[in-house]
Amino acid sequence: MLSSVASVETPAEAPKRVAPTREQVFERTQTREEALSRLLVAFICSGMFFMLFPGTLFGVWNLLQISGRASLDSISPAWLQAHGHAQVFGWVGCFILGIGFYSIPKIRAGVKSSFVIGWLCWASWTTGVALRWATNVYRWEWRLLLPVSAILELGAFLIFFRAVSQHKGDGSSSKKLDPWIWVVVSASVGLLLVLATNLAGTLYVSLREVSPAFPHRFEQRYLALIGWGFLVPFVWGFSAKWMTVFLGLKPFRSHLLLAAVAANLCGLGFVLAGVSAVGTWFFLAAAGLSAIALRMFEPSENEPKIRGIHSSFPFFLRSAYAWLLIAAVLGVAASRWDTSGGIWGASRHALTVGFISVMILCVGQRVLPAFAGMRILWSTKLMFLALLVLSIGCSARVSSEVLAYQGYANWAWHILPLSALLELTALTLFALNMMGTILLQPTHAVRDPMIARISEASR
Repeated sequence: MLSSVASVETPAEAPKRVAPTREQVFERTQTREEALSRLLVAFICSGMFFMLFPGTLFGVWNLLQISGRASLDSISPAWLQAHGHAQVFGWVGCFILGIGFYSIPKIRAGVKSSFVIGWLCWASWTTGVALRWATNVYRWEWRLLLPVSAILELGAFLIFFRAVSQHKGDGSSSKKLDPWIWVVVSASVGLLLVLATNLAGTLYVSLREVSPAFPHRFEQRYLALIGWGFLVPFVWGFSAKWMTVFLGLKPFRSHLLLAAVAANLCGLGFVLAGVSAVGTWFFLAAAGLSAIALRMFEPSENEPKIRGIHSSFPFFLRSAYAWLLIAAVLGVAASRWDTSGGIWGASRHALTVGFISVMILCVGQRVLPAFAGMRILWSTKLMFLALLVLSIGCSARVSSEVLAYQGYANWAWHILPLSALLELTALTLFALNMMGTILLQPTHAVRDPMIARISEASR
Protein backbone atom coordinates (compact mmCIF):
# COMPACT_ATOMS: atom_id res chain seq x y z
CA MET A 1 0.00 0.00 0.00
CA LEU A 2 2.79 2.38 0.90
CA SER A 3 4.64 1.43 -2.25
CA SER A 4 1.59 2.24 -4.37
CA VAL A 5 1.28 5.64 -2.76
CA ALA A 6 4.94 6.33 -3.38
CA SER A 7 4.57 5.31 -6.98
CA VAL A 8 2.12 8.12 -7.71
CA GLU A 9 4.35 10.78 -6.23
CA THR A 10 4.25 13.92 -8.34
CA PRO A 11 7.41 15.11 -10.14
CA ALA A 12 7.53 18.18 -7.96
CA GLU A 13 7.62 15.98 -4.85
CA ALA A 14 10.26 13.61 -6.26
CA PRO A 15 13.80 14.11 -4.98
CA LYS A 16 15.98 16.13 -7.30
CA ARG A 17 19.18 14.71 -8.71
CA VAL A 18 22.14 16.26 -6.98
CA ALA A 19 24.96 17.36 -9.29
CA PRO A 20 28.34 15.87 -8.38
CA THR A 21 30.74 18.11 -6.55
CA ARG A 22 34.10 19.11 -8.00
CA GLU A 23 35.80 16.67 -5.63
CA GLN A 24 33.57 13.83 -6.82
CA VAL A 25 34.30 14.69 -10.45
CA PHE A 26 38.03 14.58 -9.81
CA GLU A 27 37.72 11.31 -7.87
CA ARG A 28 35.78 9.62 -10.68
CA THR A 29 38.16 11.02 -13.26
CA GLN A 30 41.19 9.83 -11.31
CA THR A 31 39.74 6.31 -11.15
CA ARG A 32 39.09 6.28 -14.92
CA GLU A 33 42.53 7.63 -15.73
CA GLU A 34 44.20 5.04 -13.51
CA ALA A 35 42.25 2.20 -15.14
CA LEU A 36 42.98 3.55 -18.60
CA SER A 37 46.67 3.96 -17.82
CA ARG A 38 46.86 0.38 -16.54
CA LEU A 39 45.43 -0.91 -19.82
CA LEU A 40 47.83 1.21 -21.86
CA VAL A 41 50.81 0.23 -19.72
CA ALA A 42 49.91 -3.46 -20.16
CA PHE A 43 50.01 -3.07 -23.95
CA ILE A 44 53.22 -1.02 -23.85
CA CYS A 45 55.05 -3.40 -21.48
CA SER A 46 53.96 -6.40 -23.55
CA GLY A 47 55.17 -4.66 -26.68
CA MET A 48 58.56 -3.93 -25.17
CA PHE A 49 58.90 -7.54 -24.02
CA PHE A 50 58.23 -8.81 -27.56
CA MET A 51 60.57 -6.14 -28.93
CA LEU A 52 63.52 -7.16 -26.75
CA PHE A 53 63.35 -10.93 -26.35
CA PRO A 54 61.39 -12.82 -29.04
CA GLY A 55 62.11 -9.96 -31.45
CA THR A 56 65.50 -8.26 -31.26
CA LEU A 57 67.46 -10.71 -29.08
CA PHE A 58 66.30 -13.66 -31.18
CA GLY A 59 67.08 -11.65 -34.32
CA VAL A 60 70.62 -11.05 -33.07
CA TRP A 61 71.03 -14.78 -32.51
CA ASN A 62 69.82 -15.49 -36.05
CA LEU A 63 72.19 -12.92 -37.52
CA LEU A 64 75.14 -14.30 -35.57
CA GLN A 65 74.42 -17.70 -37.09
CA ILE A 66 74.11 -16.25 -40.60
CA SER A 67 77.24 -14.13 -40.43
CA GLY A 68 79.28 -16.88 -38.80
CA ARG A 69 78.59 -19.19 -41.75
CA ALA A 70 78.44 -16.39 -44.33
CA SER A 71 75.16 -17.73 -45.67
CA LEU A 72 71.49 -16.86 -45.30
CA ASP A 73 70.61 -20.52 -45.87
CA SER A 74 72.31 -21.50 -42.61
CA ILE A 75 69.29 -20.49 -40.51
CA SER A 76 65.75 -21.86 -40.53
CA PRO A 77 63.24 -19.64 -42.38
CA ALA A 78 60.76 -20.40 -39.59
CA TRP A 79 63.13 -18.77 -37.07
CA LEU A 80 63.55 -15.68 -39.24
CA GLN A 81 59.80 -15.37 -39.60
CA ALA A 82 59.33 -15.82 -35.83
CA HIS A 83 61.67 -12.88 -35.24
CA GLY A 84 59.86 -10.67 -37.74
CA HIS A 85 56.41 -11.58 -36.45
CA ALA A 86 57.37 -10.74 -32.87
CA GLN A 87 58.72 -7.36 -33.95
CA VAL A 88 55.81 -6.29 -36.14
CA PHE A 89 52.84 -7.79 -34.29
CA GLY A 90 54.31 -8.10 -30.81
CA TRP A 91 55.97 -4.69 -30.59
CA VAL A 92 54.34 -2.36 -33.11
CA GLY A 93 50.95 -4.07 -32.90
CA CYS A 94 50.79 -3.80 -29.11
CA PHE A 95 51.70 -0.12 -29.25
CA ILE A 96 49.05 0.64 -31.89
CA LEU A 97 46.28 -1.24 -30.09
CA GLY A 98 47.18 0.26 -26.72
CA ILE A 99 47.22 3.83 -28.00
CA GLY A 100 44.06 3.10 -29.98
CA PHE A 101 42.13 1.97 -26.90
CA TYR A 102 43.48 4.93 -24.93
CA SER A 103 42.09 7.29 -27.56
CA ILE A 104 38.52 5.89 -27.69
CA PRO A 105 36.25 8.45 -25.98
CA LYS A 106 33.81 5.73 -24.86
CA ILE A 107 36.55 4.27 -22.67
CA ARG A 108 37.57 7.72 -21.49
CA ALA A 109 33.96 8.18 -20.36
CA GLY A 110 34.45 5.29 -17.96
CA VAL A 111 32.20 2.63 -19.53
CA LYS A 112 33.18 -0.53 -17.62
CA SER A 113 32.31 -2.91 -20.47
CA SER A 114 34.78 -1.06 -22.68
CA PHE A 115 37.60 -1.75 -20.22
CA VAL A 116 36.66 -5.44 -20.25
CA ILE A 117 36.82 -5.42 -24.05
CA GLY A 118 40.23 -3.74 -23.89
CA TRP A 119 41.65 -6.39 -21.56
CA LEU A 120 40.12 -9.16 -23.65
CA CYS A 121 41.80 -7.73 -26.74
CA TRP A 122 45.14 -7.54 -24.90
CA ALA A 123 44.90 -11.15 -23.74
CA SER A 124 43.93 -12.47 -27.18
CA TRP A 125 46.58 -10.44 -29.03
CA THR A 126 49.53 -11.20 -26.76
CA THR A 127 48.61 -14.88 -26.49
CA GLY A 128 48.39 -15.15 -30.27
CA VAL A 129 51.76 -13.46 -30.83
CA ALA A 130 53.51 -15.52 -28.15
CA LEU A 131 51.98 -18.73 -29.48
CA ARG A 132 53.10 -17.91 -33.02
CA TRP A 133 56.69 -17.30 -31.91
CA ALA A 134 56.87 -20.47 -29.80
CA THR A 135 55.29 -22.57 -32.53
CA ASN A 136 57.71 -21.34 -35.20
CA VAL A 137 60.72 -21.96 -32.96
CA TYR A 138 59.86 -25.22 -31.18
CA ARG A 139 57.40 -26.70 -33.73
CA TRP A 140 55.36 -28.47 -31.07
CA GLU A 141 51.96 -29.39 -32.58
CA TRP A 142 52.53 -26.59 -35.07
CA ARG A 143 49.93 -27.79 -37.57
CA LEU A 144 47.25 -27.06 -34.98
CA LEU A 145 48.73 -24.17 -33.01
CA LEU A 146 49.88 -22.07 -35.96
CA PRO A 147 46.32 -21.41 -37.23
CA VAL A 148 45.13 -20.97 -33.62
CA SER A 149 47.66 -18.15 -33.14
CA ALA A 150 46.43 -16.43 -36.31
CA ILE A 151 42.79 -16.77 -35.19
CA LEU A 152 43.62 -15.19 -31.82
CA GLU A 153 45.35 -12.23 -33.50
CA LEU A 154 42.53 -11.69 -35.98
CA GLY A 155 39.99 -12.01 -33.18
CA ALA A 156 41.81 -9.40 -31.09
CA PHE A 157 41.78 -6.95 -33.99
CA LEU A 158 38.05 -7.53 -34.56
CA ILE A 159 37.44 -6.81 -30.87
CA PHE A 160 39.37 -3.57 -31.25
CA PHE A 161 37.53 -2.70 -34.45
CA ARG A 162 34.17 -3.27 -32.76
CA ALA A 163 35.14 -0.95 -29.91
CA VAL A 164 36.21 1.75 -32.34
CA SER A 165 33.16 1.40 -34.61
CA GLN A 166 30.76 1.79 -31.68
CA HIS A 167 32.11 5.25 -30.96
CA LYS A 168 30.12 8.04 -32.57
CA GLY A 169 31.36 11.58 -32.63
CA ASP A 170 29.40 14.37 -31.02
CA GLY A 171 29.08 16.20 -34.34
CA SER A 172 26.65 15.59 -37.12
CA SER A 173 27.02 12.58 -39.37
CA SER A 174 27.65 14.85 -42.32
CA LYS A 175 30.78 16.31 -40.77
CA LYS A 176 33.71 15.78 -43.07
CA LEU A 177 36.52 13.64 -41.68
CA ASP A 178 40.04 15.03 -41.65
CA PRO A 179 42.36 13.62 -44.36
CA TRP A 180 44.70 12.07 -41.80
CA ILE A 181 41.82 9.96 -40.50
CA TRP A 182 41.28 8.49 -43.97
CA VAL A 183 44.97 7.59 -44.11
CA VAL A 184 44.71 5.79 -40.76
CA VAL A 185 41.54 4.06 -41.97
CA SER A 186 43.43 2.80 -45.03
CA ALA A 187 46.18 1.49 -42.73
CA SER A 188 43.56 -0.23 -40.55
CA VAL A 189 42.13 -1.94 -43.62
CA GLY A 190 45.70 -2.92 -44.49
CA LEU A 191 46.16 -4.47 -41.03
CA LEU A 192 42.91 -6.41 -41.44
CA LEU A 193 44.14 -7.74 -44.80
CA VAL A 194 47.49 -8.65 -43.24
CA LEU A 195 45.81 -10.62 -40.46
CA ALA A 196 43.46 -12.36 -42.89
CA THR A 197 46.40 -13.21 -45.16
CA ASN A 198 48.34 -14.46 -42.15
CA LEU A 199 45.46 -16.77 -41.25
CA ALA A 200 45.23 -18.07 -44.82
CA GLY A 201 49.00 -18.64 -44.87
CA THR A 202 49.01 -20.55 -41.60
CA LEU A 203 46.15 -22.76 -42.78
CA TYR A 204 48.01 -23.47 -46.02
CA VAL A 205 51.32 -24.44 -44.41
CA SER A 206 49.60 -26.51 -41.72
CA LEU A 207 47.89 -28.57 -44.43
CA ARG A 208 50.47 -28.63 -47.23
CA GLU A 209 54.00 -27.83 -46.00
CA VAL A 210 56.58 -29.73 -43.94
CA SER A 211 57.53 -26.77 -41.70
CA PRO A 212 55.71 -23.76 -40.18
CA ALA A 213 57.58 -21.33 -42.45
CA PHE A 214 55.67 -19.52 -45.19
CA PRO A 215 56.86 -20.35 -48.74
CA HIS A 216 59.33 -17.81 -50.15
CA ARG A 217 57.14 -16.33 -52.89
CA PHE A 218 54.17 -15.98 -50.55
CA GLU A 219 56.36 -14.43 -47.85
CA GLN A 220 57.76 -11.76 -50.19
CA ARG A 221 54.27 -10.53 -51.04
CA TYR A 222 53.17 -10.87 -47.43
CA LEU A 223 56.08 -8.71 -46.24
CA ALA A 224 55.22 -6.04 -48.83
CA LEU A 225 51.63 -6.03 -47.54
CA ILE A 226 52.87 -5.62 -43.96
CA GLY A 227 55.34 -2.86 -44.76
CA TRP A 228 53.57 -0.76 -47.38
CA GLY A 229 49.97 -1.79 -46.76
CA PHE A 230 49.94 -1.45 -42.97
CA LEU A 231 53.00 0.10 -41.31
CA VAL A 232 53.79 2.94 -43.70
CA PRO A 233 50.22 4.35 -43.96
CA PHE A 234 49.87 4.24 -40.17
CA VAL A 235 52.97 6.38 -39.75
CA TRP A 236 51.78 8.76 -42.48
CA GLY A 237 48.40 9.19 -40.81
CA PHE A 238 49.74 9.99 -37.36
CA SER A 239 52.51 12.12 -38.87
CA ALA A 240 49.78 14.23 -40.48
CA LYS A 241 48.09 14.60 -37.10
CA TRP A 242 51.17 15.32 -34.98
CA MET A 243 54.13 16.56 -37.06
CA THR A 244 52.75 20.03 -37.70
CA VAL A 245 52.68 20.63 -33.94
CA PHE A 246 55.75 18.62 -32.96
CA LEU A 247 58.03 20.23 -35.54
CA GLY A 248 56.32 23.61 -35.80
CA LEU A 249 55.65 23.12 -39.52
CA LYS A 250 53.07 24.69 -41.78
CA PRO A 251 49.85 22.65 -42.25
CA PHE A 252 50.42 19.54 -44.35
CA ARG A 253 49.31 19.38 -47.98
CA SER A 254 46.32 17.07 -47.78
CA HIS A 255 45.94 16.55 -51.55
CA LEU A 256 49.55 15.39 -51.88
CA LEU A 257 49.21 13.07 -48.89
CA LEU A 258 46.16 11.42 -50.43
CA ALA A 259 48.09 11.17 -53.71
CA ALA A 260 50.88 9.40 -51.82
CA VAL A 261 48.35 6.91 -50.43
CA ALA A 262 46.95 6.33 -53.95
CA ALA A 263 50.45 5.77 -55.38
CA ASN A 264 51.25 3.43 -52.51
CA LEU A 265 48.13 1.37 -53.18
CA CYS A 266 49.02 1.13 -56.86
CA GLY A 267 52.53 -0.03 -55.99
CA LEU A 268 51.15 -2.59 -53.57
CA GLY A 269 48.80 -3.91 -56.24
CA PHE A 270 51.67 -4.40 -58.70
CA VAL A 271 53.89 -6.11 -56.10
CA LEU A 272 51.12 -8.47 -55.00
CA ALA A 273 50.52 -9.29 -58.65
CA GLY A 274 54.20 -10.23 -59.00
CA VAL A 275 55.29 -7.13 -60.95
CA SER A 276 57.79 -5.76 -58.43
CA ALA A 277 59.78 -3.90 -61.08
CA VAL A 278 56.81 -1.56 -61.53
CA GLY A 279 55.47 -1.58 -57.99
CA THR A 280 58.71 -0.42 -56.39
CA TRP A 281 58.70 2.72 -58.54
CA PHE A 282 55.24 3.56 -57.19
CA PHE A 283 56.55 3.03 -53.65
CA LEU A 284 59.37 5.49 -54.38
CA ALA A 285 56.90 8.04 -55.72
CA ALA A 286 54.66 7.55 -52.68
CA ALA A 287 57.58 8.03 -50.27
CA GLY A 288 58.61 11.25 -52.00
CA LEU A 289 55.05 12.59 -52.12
CA SER A 290 54.52 11.86 -48.41
CA ALA A 291 57.66 13.77 -47.41
CA ILE A 292 56.62 16.75 -49.53
CA ALA A 293 53.02 16.59 -48.32
CA LEU A 294 54.04 16.54 -44.65
CA ARG A 295 56.77 19.20 -45.22
CA MET A 296 59.22 16.98 -43.33
CA PHE A 297 62.32 18.60 -44.82
CA GLU A 298 61.06 22.18 -44.73
CA PRO A 299 62.23 24.60 -42.01
CA SER A 300 60.03 25.00 -38.95
CA GLU A 301 57.68 27.96 -38.92
CA ASN A 302 57.19 27.78 -35.13
CA GLU A 303 59.25 26.43 -32.25
CA PRO A 304 59.26 22.59 -32.16
CA LYS A 305 57.56 21.05 -29.12
CA ILE A 306 60.57 19.55 -27.33
CA ARG A 307 59.70 20.31 -23.72
CA GLY A 308 60.57 17.31 -21.56
CA ILE A 309 62.45 15.48 -24.34
CA HIS A 310 65.85 15.77 -26.01
CA SER A 311 66.49 18.67 -28.37
CA SER A 312 67.56 16.25 -31.13
CA PHE A 313 63.92 15.15 -31.50
CA PRO A 314 63.27 17.15 -34.74
CA PHE A 315 66.44 15.84 -36.39
CA PHE A 316 65.63 12.19 -35.77
CA LEU A 317 62.02 12.64 -36.88
CA ARG A 318 63.24 13.99 -40.20
CA SER A 319 65.87 11.27 -40.44
CA ALA A 320 63.11 8.66 -40.27
CA TYR A 321 61.65 10.01 -43.52
CA ALA A 322 65.12 9.97 -45.04
CA TRP A 323 65.21 6.25 -44.20
CA LEU A 324 61.84 5.82 -45.90
CA LEU A 325 63.29 7.27 -49.10
CA ILE A 326 66.37 5.05 -48.77
CA ALA A 327 64.14 1.98 -48.34
CA ALA A 328 62.18 2.89 -51.47
CA VAL A 329 65.35 3.47 -53.54
CA LEU A 330 66.77 0.14 -52.38
CA GLY A 331 63.50 -1.51 -53.33
CA VAL A 332 63.86 -0.22 -56.90
CA ALA A 333 67.47 -1.43 -56.98
CA ALA A 334 66.49 -4.84 -55.58
CA SER A 335 63.88 -5.39 -58.28
CA ARG A 336 66.64 -5.00 -60.89
CA TRP A 337 69.89 -6.27 -59.41
CA ASP A 338 69.25 -8.43 -56.35
CA THR A 339 70.68 -11.94 -56.71
CA SER A 340 70.83 -13.20 -53.12
CA GLY A 341 68.20 -11.35 -51.07
CA GLY A 342 70.71 -8.82 -49.74
CA ILE A 343 69.27 -5.69 -51.35
CA TRP A 344 65.71 -6.76 -50.58
CA GLY A 345 66.75 -7.36 -46.97
CA ALA A 346 68.47 -3.99 -46.76
CA SER A 347 65.37 -2.27 -48.14
CA ARG A 348 63.10 -3.95 -45.57
CA HIS A 349 65.54 -3.16 -42.76
CA ALA A 350 65.71 0.51 -43.76
CA LEU A 351 61.91 0.54 -43.72
CA THR A 352 61.25 -1.34 -40.47
CA VAL A 353 64.18 -0.11 -38.37
CA GLY A 354 65.20 3.15 -40.03
CA PHE A 355 61.69 4.44 -40.63
CA ILE A 356 59.31 2.62 -38.28
CA SER A 357 61.56 2.03 -35.26
CA VAL A 358 63.10 5.51 -35.30
CA MET A 359 59.60 7.00 -35.47
CA ILE A 360 58.48 4.87 -32.51
CA LEU A 361 61.50 5.83 -30.44
CA CYS A 362 60.87 9.51 -31.24
CA VAL A 363 57.11 9.77 -30.97
CA GLY A 364 56.77 7.07 -28.31
CA GLN A 365 59.03 8.87 -25.88
CA ARG A 366 57.19 12.09 -26.71
CA VAL A 367 53.59 10.98 -26.12
CA LEU A 368 53.55 7.76 -24.08
CA PRO A 369 54.74 9.33 -20.78
CA ALA A 370 51.81 11.75 -20.99
CA PHE A 371 49.36 9.00 -21.89
CA ALA A 372 50.55 6.80 -19.01
CA GLY A 373 49.35 9.14 -16.26
CA MET A 374 50.76 12.52 -17.37
CA ARG A 375 54.31 11.52 -16.50
CA ILE A 376 57.55 13.15 -17.61
CA LEU A 377 60.16 11.19 -19.57
CA TRP A 378 62.66 9.68 -17.18
CA SER A 379 65.86 10.56 -19.08
CA THR A 380 66.30 12.78 -22.13
CA LYS A 381 69.92 11.63 -22.40
CA LEU A 382 68.82 7.99 -22.74
CA MET A 383 66.39 9.09 -25.44
CA PHE A 384 69.18 10.69 -27.46
CA LEU A 385 71.56 7.78 -26.91
CA ALA A 386 68.96 5.21 -27.98
CA LEU A 387 68.18 7.11 -31.19
CA LEU A 388 71.85 7.69 -32.00
CA VAL A 389 72.87 4.06 -31.45
CA LEU A 390 69.85 2.79 -33.38
CA SER A 391 70.67 5.04 -36.33
CA ILE A 392 74.32 3.91 -36.35
CA GLY A 393 73.31 0.25 -36.12
CA CYS A 394 70.75 0.59 -38.91
CA SER A 395 73.30 2.33 -41.16
CA ALA A 396 75.81 -0.46 -40.56
CA ARG A 397 73.20 -3.17 -41.15
CA VAL A 398 71.77 -1.74 -44.37
CA SER A 399 75.16 -1.09 -45.97
CA SER A 400 76.83 -4.33 -44.87
CA GLU A 401 73.83 -6.46 -45.85
CA VAL A 402 74.11 -5.31 -49.45
CA LEU A 403 77.89 -5.77 -49.53
CA ALA A 404 77.93 -9.16 -47.79
CA TYR A 405 74.93 -10.91 -49.31
CA GLN A 406 75.71 -9.75 -52.83
CA GLY A 407 79.32 -10.91 -52.50
CA TYR A 408 80.83 -7.45 -52.97
CA ALA A 409 82.94 -7.53 -49.78
CA ASN A 410 83.58 -10.51 -47.47
CA TRP A 411 84.60 -8.24 -44.59
CA ALA A 412 81.01 -6.97 -44.44
CA TRP A 413 79.93 -10.29 -42.88
CA HIS A 414 81.79 -9.23 -39.72
CA ILE A 415 79.86 -5.93 -39.55
CA LEU A 416 76.45 -7.62 -39.48
CA PRO A 417 76.71 -8.98 -35.89
CA LEU A 418 77.99 -5.61 -34.67
CA SER A 419 75.05 -3.82 -36.27
CA ALA A 420 72.63 -6.22 -34.61
CA LEU A 421 74.21 -5.71 -31.19
CA LEU A 422 74.03 -1.93 -31.65
CA GLU A 423 70.32 -2.13 -32.46
CA LEU A 424 69.72 -4.42 -29.49
CA THR A 425 71.51 -1.92 -27.26
CA ALA A 426 69.43 0.96 -28.60
CA LEU A 427 66.11 -0.80 -28.08
CA THR A 428 67.21 -1.88 -24.59
CA LEU A 429 67.93 1.77 -23.75
CA PHE A 430 64.50 2.71 -25.06
CA ALA A 431 62.86 0.02 -22.92
CA LEU A 432 64.81 1.11 -19.84
CA ASN A 433 63.76 4.72 -20.38
CA MET A 434 60.11 3.78 -20.75
CA MET A 435 60.16 1.48 -17.71
CA GLY A 436 61.93 4.18 -15.71
CA THR A 437 59.22 6.61 -16.76
CA ILE A 438 56.39 4.24 -15.78
CA LEU A 439 57.89 2.97 -12.52
CA LEU A 440 59.92 5.89 -11.19
CA GLN A 441 58.25 9.05 -12.41
CA PRO A 442 55.23 10.35 -10.45
CA THR A 443 51.88 10.77 -12.15
CA HIS A 444 50.42 14.26 -12.52
CA ALA A 445 47.05 13.23 -13.95
CA VAL A 446 45.00 14.39 -10.96
CA ARG A 447 46.52 17.85 -10.99
CA ASP A 448 46.28 18.29 -14.73
CA PRO A 449 43.55 20.79 -15.75
CA MET A 450 42.72 18.74 -18.86
CA ILE A 451 41.27 16.01 -16.65
CA ALA A 452 38.48 18.27 -15.48
CA ARG A 453 37.62 19.19 -19.07
CA ILE A 454 37.64 15.55 -20.13
CA SER A 455 35.34 14.68 -17.27
CA GLU A 456 32.90 17.46 -18.06
CA ALA A 457 32.82 16.50 -21.73
CA SER A 458 32.08 12.86 -20.93
CA ARG A 459 29.09 13.64 -18.71
